[in-house]
Amino acid sequence: MPTLLGYYGYFDSFRFGCPDSLDCSTPLHRFGADERGIEGLPIRLVIALVVGVASLGVMMNMLSGLSGLTVTELDARPSPDVVGPDQQDVTVEVVDPDGNPVSDATVVVKSATATIDGVATATTGADGTATVSVDPELGPNQQDGTLSVSIKPPAGTEYADDRENTAILVLEGK
Repeated sequence: MPTLLGYYGYFDSFRFGCPDSLDCSTPLHRFGADERGIEGLPIRLVIALVVGVASLGVMMNMLSGLSGLTVTELDARPSPDVVGPDQQDVTVEVVDPDGNPVSDATVVVKSATATIDGVATATTGADGTATVSVDPELGPNQQDGTLSVSIKPPAGTEYADDRENTAILVLEGK
């Protein structure tokens, strides 16, 4: 006789002996005569309940903390964004997605395909601008190159600079 999944033969009187004190002629009596009870079921229910409650708690925590996980991306707008290989000042405006200026952000200009000595930094003022002095150099037989611009957001804010900003293009003969 094939066994069904989850069927333990509770109603098979030939499988389990019926005590003499019980009438085992009906399925209900045969069920009552089974001394195994419900093997493993209570612990499975407890485990499922604990895992379910823990999962629900994690999901609720994620949903309630969603507003705390959001950040506002900053953008850099260098001016001029095309320079020549000589000493000059570049003004970088730091803005939020709505175009509002961001004060107290640190602007960092580094070598990319064009090189500068070290790293040039400046902090934005109340108008959201910072002026950085750069002296870019191009390699031999190099007609153009770039300087990368990154922003360190003000401390204690929800600003971030995860995306790439506008690079400063360095052109020979500019």
